[in-house]
Amino acid sequence: MRRQLMGEFDFIARHFRPLAGRGAMELRNDGATMSLPEGGELVLSSDTMVEGLHFLPDDPPYTVAQKLLRCNLSDLAAMGSRPQHYMLNVSVPSGRHYNEDWFTRFAAGLAADQKQYDISLLGGDTTGSPSPLMLNVTILGSVRQGEALRRDGAQPGDGVWVTGSLGRAALGLQVRLGKLNGGKTSLVEAYRVPTPRIGLSLYGIVSAAMDISDGLLQDCGHIAEESGVGITLFEEELPFAPEVMAHMETHREMILLGGDDYELLMTCPVTQEAALQAHCKEHDVPLTKVGTVREGRGVAMLDKQRRPINFSRTGWQHF
Repeated sequence: MRRQLMGEFDFIARHFRPLAGRGAMELRNDGATMSLPEGGELVLSSDTMVEGLHFLPDDPPYTVAQKLLRCNLSDLAAMGSRPQHYMLNVSVPSGRHYNEDWFTRFAAGLAADQKQYDISLLGGDTTGSPSPLMLNVTILGSVRQGEALRRDGAQPGDGVWVTGSLGRAALGLQVRLGKLNGGKTSLVEAYRVPTPRIGLSLYGIVSAAMDISDGLLQDCGHIAEESGVGITLFEEELPFAPEVMAHMETHREMILLGGDDYELLMTCPVTQEAALQAHCKEHDVPLTKVGTVREGRGVAMLDKQRRPINFSRTGWQHF
């Protein structure tokens, strides 16, 4: 028999009070407190996940929780910030499978990642929802004063670099939707549980940075626009795992434009390339140079014959 949710405040006490950290006041108040290290400044980011858009109704609640936290952690990683706390907002539809058992497993996913990334819950809000389950996290971290990484510092001549590999999450979603035959479990895992690149200290090394959430081409466009430059990417240099390359012939555009990678996208002066490579190697983070920054505007991706690739879209957009 499924156990239905029983009362807002009991719900908070059972599932989320055990996750509360210092300053949360055991989630008994409407606010919380947070201390910053001396010489530090606050870094905040917020992301919302909506059932059917960012996760599927039958995704394991443990991994839904992990994706929710890690998408936000990736935003802090892209700014060079150390995470400390997060705020959680939950809007739960009635009469669905989001019951006590579901949230017990959801809270277990949060607890596991709190331990892994040394963060804790500070507060938030719970409401009902007329339709989908909606989850929102506001992540709070700190960075030394003036050392937050930005998107607007890329300069002509810089290289364009990415961490990890690309395309697995986009294909993983297609596997989950039943639209990709022969897809491996690792693709689904990449879609469900990203790996935020927390812990890198890239201030003074890279000129611009952000994470890849909407797809490489579109996110390069954000850096290009904010920096007032153009970017050229080279298809043959992009890092793809073998399980992604196996689908390149039939799903090329999806792979090249796919989002949900949550890898870091960076521009780096030539004089700092050795430092960037050494730092990533020290932290066991794979790194690949995939393009160059140039004068001009916009983003172009060139194929193996150095011809511009014409895409039907640029990447993911909500509207």
